[in-house]
Amino acid sequence: MAVTVVVYEDLPDRVRAAVEAETGPVFTVETVSSGLNSALSARVRTAGGSVFLKGLPVGHRWAWTQGRESEINPYVVPLAPRLLFRVVAAGWDVLGFEVVDGRHADYAPGSPDLPLVADALLELGGLRCPDVELRRAEQRLAAYVDRPADADAFRGDALLHTDWNNRNVLVADGRARVVDWAWATRGAAWLDPAHWVIWLIAAGHTPAGAEELAGRLPAWGAAPPRAVDAFACAGANLWTEIGGADPDDWTRRLLTAARLWWRHRRG
Repeated sequence: MAVTVVVYEDLPDRVRAAVEAETGPVFTVETVSSGLNSALSARVRTAGGSVFLKGLPVGHRWAWTQGRESEINPYVVPLAPRLLFRVVAAGWDVLGFEVVDGRHADYAPGSPDLPLVADALLELGGLRCPDVELRRAEQRLAAYVDRPADADAFRGDALLHTDWNNRNVLVADGRARVVDWAWATRGAAWLDPAHWVIWLIAAGHTPAGAEELAGRLPAWGAAPPRAVDAFACAGANLWTEIGGADPDDWTRRLLTAARLWWRHRRG
């Protein structure tokens, strides 16, 4: 089920009324996303300031991600923007977040953002995984490893973000803030640096250079090499599935990076 992009003005009247009961009258609206994961993704300006809105129809297959973000948010602030409200009305589930006035992180080699992202990963690594319902890494990746037992290496009790797309990392006021916690997961602490490695390679790093950056994080040093091998294999298989028979340019870039890393891990 694809996500159909909806602009704020086209939401049902009851939905907009429920949102504006929280925000006050909306003066201007800026759509800020292509809608890959959310049907509604907009920044609205009100008398009280700006609010970021993220919404999905309640019948969408990913509607559960709205609840996941709502539940996890109190545990990841201030690394993540604060959730201000959640409204469910007229078949829509809408979250309202504080706005981060920043830019998307630059993952390119030599970028000054790289240490800031590493600091965000380090901060996340210091958070306790809350007692809320989360998917488990060994379950999420079980279908992509070569041998079923390989997924056991992904078990753990760390709180993971798992989607280190640079568009989910906003740089503002000298620090990196992390958004879109829909795929928060419980698993081994080294997995988030491992997810980051694929995005770093896609941004132009060599596999060895990406691993060197990840190696600055304590969690990475605790990762058994065979477990990292299993994850690199799973990543290549996962992106192969996502890409399908005719991947678009964006997906092809990640697929190429994942395969390149897997070849590197195989020696």
